[in-house]
Amino acid sequence: MVGIAAITASMIILLSAFNGIEAMIEQLYSEFDADITIHVKKGKSFTENRIDFVAISSLEEVKNTSRAIEEVVILKHEKKWVNANLIGVDSSFLEMTNMQKHRIDGEMILQREGDQFGIIGATLLDKLDGYIPESYGYESLVCYVPKRKIKIRPGKSPFRSKLVKVAGRMNFNKEVNASSFIVSLSLAKELLNYKKQISAVYVDCDKTTDKEELKAKIQKIVGNDFKVKTSYEKNELVYQTSKSEKVIVMIILVFIFILAAFNLVASLTMLFVEKLDNVKTMQSFGASTQFVFKIFFLEGLLIAGKGILIGVALGYLVCILQIEFDLITMPNSGGEPFPMKISWKDGALIVFLVSVLSVILSYLPVKYLIGRNL
Repeated sequence: MVGIAAITASMIILLSAFNGIEAMIEQLYSEFDADITIHVKKGKSFTENRIDFVAISSLEEVKNTSRAIEEVVILKHEKKWVNANLIGVDSSFLEMTNMQKHRIDGEMILQREGDQFGIIGATLLDKLDGYIPESYGYESLVCYVPKRKIKIRPGKSPFRSKLVKVAGRMNFNKEVNASSFIVSLSLAKELLNYKKQISAVYVDCDKTTDKEELKAKIQKIVGNDFKVKTSYEKNELVYQTSKSEKVIVMIILVFIFILAAFNLVASLTMLFVEKLDNVKTMQSFGASTQFVFKIFFLEGLLIAGKGILIGVALGYLVCILQIEFDLITMPNSGGEPFPMKISWKDGALIVFLVSVLSVILSYLPVKYLIGRNL
């Protein structure tokens, strides 16, 4: 009973932990990545007038939109050089990504009084040995952008450079922190010598919106020349990896439960051997083989049932304590509590699986013992 209880509790705790990690990953990626992203199928950029922004914005599910320019650039600070993903966006992007919530230091602004500013990933600025001083509120970086449609000649630079003021430092997830540099759309156009071209359109929608349905509506508006992706499709590998790990852990725990349930088989076997003389006495009083089978089979179910109930209660108790009191923190996270998310569907699935296995592992040994000895 203790073995069954321990494994059942472990299943609930571990799956709740995986649900918590999955929710954390989804939050970290979904807050930076737009709910819907529109790219052109052929080429790297397209003119803005190819997209009907009025029709997209008029959809009731759409909260906000932002034009975007995406390009790989080189950033320099003193003697440090790094590659970065330049993202030029409209000011609405800051609201879409809840940028203020992810501020580490500085200000989350792209323009002020005619000046252009950038927002940089926390790790990216650390790589450049830069910081944002409180005295005058920005760090200066040199941004090198590849020139378009030029022939490379000796002594001629293939890059266009500009000094960019960095006003804020953001913290989303490891990938964004290490590579992303956000600037205003107008500054990105100036750097890349774009006029009406953009690279993408970001669409923000309500949390309750079915993204697949919205994707279909937007695809109908923009036509077949464009590809429309949800945030899930954009980070499909991350989400699929998380779900695969959860399934693998579930399979391993079920296997461990089967091993632990052999204690149940051993207990029933010893009980049957111990009570064999009593069983034969009962038979002499007229007890049928089916009646004796029911006694030992129900005994196995009672042992397993108690273990399952105790395990479920213990498992959910541990999860609730972690959620309420943050008993365990994640390593190297600065005291961030380990995420837990209770799923009653997972609980029902676990109870179903362990119940089915308990019935099988109670039925087979009792059937074998009755058939061999009686």
